[in-house]
Amino acid sequence: MLRRRTVVTAGTAALLAAGCVPRQELEAPPDRPNVVGTGEPTSGVREGGDLVMALSSEPDRLDPTTSSSLYTRYVMQPMCEKLYDIDSDGEIVPMLATELPTIEEGGLTLTFPLRTDAVFSDGEPFNAAAVAAMLTRHLTHEASSRKSELGPVDTVEAVDEHTVKVTFSAPFSPFTAALADRAGMILSPKAVEEMGDDVGNHPVGVGAFRFVGRVPQTSIELERDPLYYDADNVHLDRIIYRIMTDANIRAANVQSGDVHVADSISPQDIEVLEAARGVTTLQVGSLGYQALTINLRDTDPDGNPTDPPLIATDPRVRQALSIALDREALTNTVFNGWYTPAGSPIAPGTPFSTPESDHLPAYDPDAARTLLAEAGAPIPYPLQVKVSNSQDALRYAQAMQAQLSQAGFALALLPTEYTAILDAQDRGDFEAVQLGWSGRVDPHGNAYNFWTTDASNNYSGYSSPEMDDLLARGAEQTSIDDRAATYGEAVTLMQEVNAVIYLYRQRSLTALSSDVTGVATFADGVVRLSHAAFLDEKET
Repeated sequence: MLRRRTVVTAGTAALLAAGCVPRQELEAPPDRPNVVGTGEPTSGVREGGDLVMALSSEPDRLDPTTSSSLYTRYVMQPMCEKLYDIDSDGEIVPMLATELPTIEEGGLTLTFPLRTDAVFSDGEPFNAAAVAAMLTRHLTHEASSRKSELGPVDTVEAVDEHTVKVTFSAPFSPFTAALADRAGMILSPKAVEEMGDDVGNHPVGVGAFRFVGRVPQTSIELERDPLYYDADNVHLDRIIYRIMTDANIRAANVQSGDVHVADSISPQDIEVLEAARGVTTLQVGSLGYQALTINLRDTDPDGNPTDPPLIATDPRVRQALSIALDREALTNTVFNGWYTPAGSPIAPGTPFSTPESDHLPAYDPDAARTLLAEAGAPIPYPLQVKVSNSQDALRYAQAMQAQLSQAGFALALLPTEYTAILDAQDRGDFEAVQLGWSGRVDPHGNAYNFWTTDASNNYSGYSSPEMDDLLARGAEQTSIDDRAATYGEAVTLMQEVNAVIYLYRQRSLTALSSDVTGVATFADGVVRLSHAAFLDEKET
């Protein structure tokens, strides 16, 4: 039986702002099974052709050490393979490594073997020395976004030509999972040496395709790499990524056939595309989340002291903000039930989920007003929120703005282009920012970098020895049950502090032409194109 609940719809924003609270009954959304694709052609294909994919946002640096954008992961996937990957079930599997690591000395040493048949697209050998050099770069580069992902590494060494050994100062369970993402992407040491930090403008990895060129804000082009170790199973001549930030335009271009694959299909468009002739769709639940990050710092982006606003200094204001959000109502109405509400960085149904991590803070606008009054906050309390200028993000932000007005908040929304909002987040140039994280298979990758002191993604500036200890302990423990319990404790503290207020989880919605096969989207949200192909005409 479908459960029914009372919600406030996004379409009642004006009435809400005026103080009226119309309500309607809304059925709980149906279960939506994952459709992930195969990542390999499923029937006869024709060789060659140029595949065009519409990207919803411009990638940042094409450098796995310093990148922070999901869309960079899309583009890097076909041209810069990782040591490990995840499969359609979310399990970690070898990629450039040939086996899962061997762990010894109580978790203080780890070794893994490498492929012997791989070379970089510049012809340089892929070997243990190259892997050690790249992991060392991740650990030592001053702008690295990977350092805290890799944990307390003491040394990385090439035991022989195709075996790598890593030693740690303390056990670190998430290490293999980190190597299944950007930390496991390996660039050619020769290219890094010759280009330095400019290597992100011409990356050289091991992959089915190699980098050709980029026109900022417009397109990125890759071509088939004849040196790839599995070149016989690469079918396309080129992949061309076109930047199309408008969700309606992406959907229309898939329907017209002007693009063959499009990411981040809007819940407003997905059902139309599902019914459209010549279009197929993929959908998978995400390991990530969308959240509201509050700037707690008492310095400006240049490091000068500031007088921080009350929301930064009094946790009661942040607690009021959290409980003033009816996450389930907002998510169901704005996204037509395609997305789900979130209260923590740990996805439900994963091995690390617990009642604490699945808990949604109770919606209580009256209690929120009481907390604001106790904190001596002005009502309405003004708050500037930078938000991506995509249609779906703006729809949610506007509905949130209307709903929060009932609890005494006055949100001023600042729509911002995606790369600009990433830059503002990095610099701490915001009062609050609404952005997401695409998610990692290990909870360390979804929590540690955002919540521990001086971590690379700690955009809020929050610092707590208790949180640092909890998240460090969760990484050191080896039992999944023990780790899940520790992360549950951490989530309880997160929901008391509210430096990051979790909002909802997306589903990765991808559309593709029916004459394209071999495309997949897994729980990490990355659209995989390495072995995509056009179907033979007799197959279509």
